[in-house]
Parts: sequence; C-alpha cells; structure tokens
Amino acid sequence: MSGPLRIEISELREAAKSLKAGDKVLLTGTVYTSRDAAHKRIKALLDEGSEIPYDLKDAVIYYAGPTPAPDGKPIGSCGPTTSGRMDRFAPEFLDRGLVAMIGKGERSQEVCDAIVRNGAVYFCAVGGCGALAASRIKSCEVIAFDDLGCESVKRLYVEDFPAVVTIDCHGGNVFKSGRAEYANI
Repeated sequence: MSGPLRIEISELREAAKSLKAGDKVLLTGTVYTSRDAAHKRIKALLDEGSEIPYDLKDAVIYYAGPTPAPDGKPIGSCGPTTSGRMDRFAPEFLDRGLVAMIGKGERSQEVCDAIVRNGAVYFCAVGGCGALAASRIKSCEVIAFDDLGCESVKRLYVEDFPAVVTIDCHGGNVFKSGRAEYANI
C-alpha cells in the first residue's frame, strides 16, 4: 500500500485529472477559508460585477472558521465545517474556475455535476481534528470581511495538509460508493 499523494496546489488543476475518489492526499500551497456569511458576500460582489477578495481561477476553498491564534502560532484550531451549507454557491464558483473545495460531508447533485463539468475535486478533511489541521497551516492572513470574525476570508499557506478525495472529476463519489459497498454486507 502506498502513502498519500503529495500535491502542490499550483498543480492541482492538472493533478485533478488523475485523482480518484478515495485517494489520500497531502496538499501544499495557498487555500482560502470561506463559510456561509463570506460566500453570501462574495456572491453579492459577483452579482454586482465587483472585485472579489481572491481570484477563483484555480483557487481552493477550505470551509473552515478557525479559532484565534494562540501565542506563537499562525492560527488556532481549524477543522472543516459542513460543506452542504455552501452548495447553493459552489456550482457558480466552480464554473468561474474554482478547482477544489475542502470540507466535510456530502454534496448536492448540482455540486457533483459542477465538479465533473469543471474538472475539479472535493476533498474531505477529518472533522474533530482541528488541531492537526492547524499544525499544517504555516501562515494565515485575513484578506476580507474582517467584521465576520472567525468567518472572515483568510489566505492560508498549508504544508502537507491531509485530505481525502471524496468526489472526483470523473464522477467518483465516496459517499455513494461507500453506501453501496456496505449495503451488501
């Protein structure tokens, strides 16, 4: 059995083509945190034709609202939040170039279709492991919506951030295949 795949986020668009649901990965590069309130504001900016906090092209969004950083650390606990709450925004963001999302939980069929249509990928991070996730985050900078506190948009630099490919760009979906596998036990 081989270990997780190491992927540079700058090369994720190309790497996504060969990733399969169930693959374990270690991601290195820039990701952006964004949750419900920030997504709503970003969507409003897009609708009015205004500039958004970061370029969606080839971006990775981590659905997280990290806690404040303790002394000497770039960030506090930073576990994933439930991704389904962002499903109403995800298809448009993917159509505008988003390459990946990191979160936890199942996604709607519309999001799954947009992942396939755009050659993107959905990763799950392990819920309840916010301290582990934080240990892989090397820098954190608030770049938008500071008034949202933990839900502000942050630019993170991650090194060997552990995740699992949960929905791939070929239609593979761990949530569906897992259920099918265990239904036959």
